[in-house]
Order: sequence, then structure tokens, then C-alpha cells
Amino acid sequence: MALTHPFAPIIDQNSKILILGSFPSIKSFENSFYYSHPKNQFWRLLARVLNENEPKSVEEKVAFLQRRHIALWDMVKSCERENSLDTSLKNIQVNDIAALLKEYPNIKAVFFTGRKAESLYKKYFSNLPYPFFYLPSPSPAMQKMSFEEKLQKWSILTKFLR
Repeated sequence: MALTHPFAPIIDQNSKILILGSFPSIKSFENSFYYSHPKNQFWRLLARVLNENEPKSVEEKVAFLQRRHIALWDMVKSCERENSLDTSLKNIQVNDIAALLKEYPNIKAVFFTGRKAESLYKKYFSNLPYPFFYLPSPSPAMQKMSFEEKLQKWSILTKFLR
């Protein structure tokens, strides 16, 4: 099934880091917001790393990102897929990450919430002058790593949010 990314990036002139996923899950499409599967650990990981309460509503999540100077978007603009797994993404067109970063010059680093986002960035945008880092996927499908192990790896975010 052919799909187009349904959400605008969450970003403003105060954003210091950009977190890129691959493409919204089916549950995120249904709930009209990023990382909306109830078992996805994205919001829990981010809150724990930054010593905050986990935001619950869309409004709280947007306010949380803005308050902490975090931009959020996805690598894939459109694709075909059968399910929510990154391995099912086909006929991918990527978002123009270079244009986004040019428009928001305060971004200091780029992070990926999975290997698919990282590989697409390396393929299309490796020439950009930003340090970039892989974060273990917060997806419920990524069970080979514990929450605590993910939390340790995600703590690198704090280096760029001071």
C-alpha cells in the first residue's frame, strides 16, 4: 500500500538536536502522532534521559520537545509497506533533510531511532556537516535490548542539550 508521511516536522529555531525515525507505524497513523504505539518506548526513554515526567497527550509531547529543544521528524516522505516494520518499506522517497537543517541552523547533531533511518541518512545526506548517532530503536519489535540498555545508549542526547 502506497503511503505519504502524514506529519509535519516538530521543530523551531531553538531546536538543538534532530531525532529522525524512519516512517510512522500503523498505530501512529491511527493516532495522528509520532511514536504512538502504546508499547513504543520513545517517550519513556526521552523522559527518563532528561529526568522529566513522561508526556502523555499530543500537546504535552509537543511542549516537551520544544521545552527541551528537540526536533522530530522521519526520513521517509513516502513508501509502500505491508506492516509497521522498517524491513517492509519499499519504493522509498526521502524527506529533504538538508533543506530542513538549512532552515534551522541551531541544530548541532542528528540522531536516528533505528538502523533504517540511519542508513537512509548515510545514503542521501552523508555530506552534511553534522555529527550523527544511532539510538537503539524504541520499537516494541526491538526486544533484544532491555529498556535499561537502551536508556544508557540514549543518554548521549544530553551532551547536545546543555
